[in-house]
Amino acid sequence: MGGIRPLVDHYGATYGEFSSQLYADVRREAFGEDIGQTGWLTSDEQDLLISWLELEAGSRLLDVACGSGGPTLRVAFKTGCSVTGVDLHHEGVSAARDQAKAQGLEDRASFMQGDASQRMQFEDASFDALICVDAINHLPDRERVLREWHRLLKPGGRLVFTDPITVTGPINDEEMRIRSSIGFFLFVPRGVNEALLEKAGFRVREVADRTDNMSRMARRWWEARESRADDLRGVEGTETFEGQQIFFEVAARLAEERRLSRFAFASEVA
Repeated sequence: MGGIRPLVDHYGATYGEFSSQLYADVRREAFGEDIGQTGWLTSDEQDLLISWLELEAGSRLLDVACGSGGPTLRVAFKTGCSVTGVDLHHEGVSAARDQAKAQGLEDRASFMQGDASQRMQFEDASFDALICVDAINHLPDRERVLREWHRLLKPGGRLVFTDPITVTGPINDEEMRIRSSIGFFLFVPRGVNEALLEKAGFRVREVADRTDNMSRMARRWWEARESRADDLRGVEGTETFEGQQIFFEVAARLAEERRLSRFAFASEVA
């Protein structure tokens, strides 16, 4: 995206060893309940987002930036809906397909590699609901992305996403560089998402401050990884391991001080 290379290979390291016992142990210590997540999403928070989606058996859900697919499959299991996951990273998609097969959900779950910053290959009005957790900030043109999501949803379709990069206080250039060291990041002030949603043809239904989840989980990611530092250095290399630890420390501090916040949005096609 824009020719910018990440300074830390966060996703390559995470997805490349996703199914290993080492990374499973990190997730379990960080989250308590490992649902295959890689960011700030906890199982209880996902339950809130699922309630906003209003899914049922027969519904079709698109998960944009689905990662390794664990949370996506949990939605399918809990609601009976069919799910389609799209992610840029081949390793994540491969892990998602393996999980779908292992859980016996291949008939209701499909995963594909794709760039969500571009027009996607689905027909208009293909889905009843769309979710994007902690990834809209990686897509450069938010107005265009929201219009594309509107195209993909049926009339009255529900859109749920979280934005963990909402600027709510002063941030210096070094903090911003570290916070965006794992790839492209779009920083926006509060109010931009609501305005762009309405412009794209959505009716905003819910806005919830979920910054506490981000601050808590960033600290727990750091702690779980630090307790396995030697093993993780052996897998990731010292540079990537230390870069990720700095990333988590800065993410936690900015969230704790409410200078960079995380909000969840629920809206529907107007």
